[in-house]
Amino acid sequence: MFDLPVGTKAEMRRATIFRNSLLELGFSRKQFSVYMRHTENLDKAKQLAQKVKYCLIPNGFVSVLYITDRQYGMVENFFGPVQVENEADNLAKHEQLLLF
Repeated sequence: MFDLPVGTKAEMRRATIFRNSLLELGFSRKQFSVYMRHTENLDKAKQLAQKVKYCLIPNGFVSVLYITDRQYGMVENFFGPVQVENEADNLAKHEQLLLF
């Protein structure tokens, strides 16, 4: 998990480089600032964490969590209900704005 400064264009570029570095190290994105990767054991995970540390940009903040397969297997994901939009109803709501 990480938090990177993105207030200027230069900071945004550095943040993009950092995220791309994570992808090159084999991580996959779980959420915008949460990336994950499976490793064989704790030693390999710690070596990988050092590589992530090497990629860190100025004023960036990274937290590394070590989670076992069993712990990850107990993760519960919840998704909000999908809202189905009816195109005809949408057009009816905005009828007065429909111009050709």
